[in-house]
Amino acid sequence: MKILPSNMIERLPEQKFGTVFEKIAHKTQNGANIINLGQGNPDLPTPAHIVSALQESAGTLQFQQYAPFRGFDFFKQAIADFYRKEFGAEIDPQKEIALFNGGKTGLYVMSQCLLDPGDIALVPDPGYPEYHSGILMADAKPFCIQLDEKNGYLPNLSSIDPEVLKKAKVLFLNYPNNPTGAVANEAFFEEAAEFADAHGLHVIHDFAYGSFHYEQKPVSFMNAPHGKSVGVELYSLSKTFNMAGWRVAFAVGNEEIINAINAFQDHVFVSMYGGFQQAATIALQSDDGHLQSLREAYLERMNFFIHQAEKQLGWTIERPAGAFYLWAPIPDDFKDSHAFADYLLEHADVVVTPGGVFGAHGRRHVRISMVAPIDQLALFIDRLHILPIHFHQKTRM
Repeated sequence: MKILPSNMIERLPEQKFGTVFEKIAHKTQNGANIINLGQGNPDLPTPAHIVSALQESAGTLQFQQYAPFRGFDFFKQAIADFYRKEFGAEIDPQKEIALFNGGKTGLYVMSQCLLDPGDIALVPDPGYPEYHSGILMADAKPFCIQLDEKNGYLPNLSSIDPEVLKKAKVLFLNYPNNPTGAVANEAFFEEAAEFADAHGLHVIHDFAYGSFHYEQKPVSFMNAPHGKSVGVELYSLSKTFNMAGWRVAFAVGNEEIINAINAFQDHVFVSMYGGFQQAATIALQSDDGHLQSLREAYLERMNFFIHQAEKQLGWTIERPAGAFYLWAPIPDDFKDSHAFADYLLEHADVVVTPGGVFGAHGRRHVRISMVAPIDQLALFIDRLHILPIHFHQKTRM
């Protein structure tokens, strides 16, 4: 019998990160010593006190049983307390929080809850490609909004075609931004919330890098005067506490959207393992020392890499205001970011993410993740130094 996948499977976009991983696996199998700065996969360990909390939780009978569908109250209270302490935003733990088994799951769920077939979702370009997956699963259509360096990688909302806005239902925002590292301020969020209110848009703000800043501290979309009335904010513990493999995330914000999310998840995911909720609670209740040391570690790595790239390669890279990525222009000699990334993998056994993965407007850049110690970053630069690449680029558009 011939198996016919559903139309939803046929709609799914190519898993672009998967293609990169396949190339890495092939090189590794052939004995290559790969330096992988292509993934946003923290290399530093989860703090010991969080690991200990999980270990202790594993022996707790309450956590060996089914957890409440919508999460334990103690975890949701910890989230509200963290948001008040970290971002100065007031969140109702009972009405304004939904839990997710990872941020990617959250993006999928929210698209299913807010989009109908034929609706348009406004997405940033360059932007995290996984936004598209959930949109297409909902049989809706993504519409890309260019993020321009001249505008601080903030979208020019007033430039969106009015005909597009008539069908638009959701606006995705992401600051600090992946891949550019740009940070938004209160004025922009206030403008975005007012724009969304005027055009009947639901805002999904991806705040996965909300605790990573090197200049101005990122602000929560929940602090905008109309923030809660139009949208929700997605936060993940993956980067903040080096817990990428734990798959712990949550959304805060508009009560009606949170209700829809919880109603959907009641039928699909049946909550999160209680031991993870207990350990995540301990994480959120940690003092500021961990976050400060983590920011310092990433800042040291970025400054080192940028300095060495300029000194040894003549490669000028701007330091971002947030996140832990470098958004680096590619040399003019290469057709696009995919060609440049493929060349580096083939000839230097180093991995960067092609900017084209993040959209058409990323094709003249690559994203370099600062997820390796200084000695590995130095080796990365050394490998590029021996290649016949001219880094004195005037980046083409």
